[in-house]
Amino acid sequence: MNRNQFIYNGKIMQKNEVTDWPIYDSQEKKGLLAVLTSKKWGCLNGNFVQMFEQKFAKYHGAQYGIAVTNGTSGLRIALQAANIQAGDEVIVPPYTFLATATAVLEVNAVPIFVDIEPETYNLDLDLVERAITKKTKAIIPVHFAGLPVDMDRLNAIAKKHNLIVIEDACHAHGAEWKGKKLGALGDMGVFSFQSTKNMTAGEGGIILTNNKTYAKLLRSYVNCGREEGRAWYAHYRLGGNHRMTEWQGAVLLAQLTRLDKQTKQRDTNGLYLTQRLSKIPGIVPLKRGIGETRHSYHLYIFKYKKEFFNNIPKQEFVSILNRNGIPASIGYPIPLYKQPLFINQNFGSYAAAAKKINYRAVYCPNCEIACKQEAIWLPQTVMLGSKKDMDDIVYTIESIQHKLLRS
Repeated sequence: MNRNQFIYNGKIMQKNEVTDWPIYDSQEKKGLLAVLTSKKWGCLNGNFVQMFEQKFAKYHGAQYGIAVTNGTSGLRIALQAANIQAGDEVIVPPYTFLATATAVLEVNAVPIFVDIEPETYNLDLDLVERAITKKTKAIIPVHFAGLPVDMDRLNAIAKKHNLIVIEDACHAHGAEWKGKKLGALGDMGVFSFQSTKNMTAGEGGIILTNNKTYAKLLRSYVNCGREEGRAWYAHYRLGGNHRMTEWQGAVLLAQLTRLDKQTKQRDTNGLYLTQRLSKIPGIVPLKRGIGETRHSYHLYIFKYKKEFFNNIPKQEFVSILNRNGIPASIGYPIPLYKQPLFINQNFGSYAAAAKKINYRAVYCPNCEIACKQEAIWLPQTVMLGSKKDMDDIVYTIESIQHKLLRS
């Protein structure tokens, strides 16, 4: 056998070959060398970040793009630009990265957790409307794993209640809702370029908007509270240095040239893998066909029903997949509201109003089930594989099930 083969159930099988990540070529090298020799390494003097902002915004159908240090700071700065005040409530999902909620705390507002849909793992919009109070000022929908939230309905809810919509699109580079790319369908949208993301510069982020006023505020908050066209040593609001470097801008310009092709490949593989996996009893891929015209598949997620696999726990099933060359994970092991940060209300000097909420009492049943029992993730690199790679995943799971049911 070669190194990409393994024995399972008496048969020789091929391990799924995960594409190396990140992907780069001479474009990144050329850009980095150009930055080096220009001696203009900061974006205030160079051109690469500005060019990237313009091209990324245009690709996603936005008028304005403001590059930032990372997606986490992007979310907080978007909340600042939206004038979210101390004590305001912001609706967020509990099945997401920490930053979606901690950004709310950092502007002294209150994250209100609303459960996810069991079919999509995105915010349950029925529950969103019920959670709105007089204190609610914004909603942060997460396009989780790259599957768009129903933006038509969400925007209608927001308009009805005069709420700001800030898309957490950190998983959703190049994804589309009814033919329109995400990130500029709400009031603002935030993307991340952290190491695992579908395009990366190691770190970095960008905020998109079609609102000129927001764009002006965003640039000020990112650049130490300065305002464009005014005196350098004049600071008009409590901003910080959240600027992207020219090094990152050069890398991201190169990464952007591959995004469309890569996203189409992930989407095609995702559709095919869903078709195949849906035929295996006990494997339930997350729902599609809700209006997304392109899924970016930062993660491919399916639900695992242990009763069809001799009742072995999710963690054990994932371990078997790992041993057989499939880089699956259990995803988030607990809902966000069960993080020690929220249980202990360890918010430091931030968010006095949030300290009045007993997060121990929060319970989102669909999120709990996803974390404890069902959700299994495959990383976006897998979705850049071949059709045969997808078939190998299916065959491996079928073989595992066959063996377990015989034991």
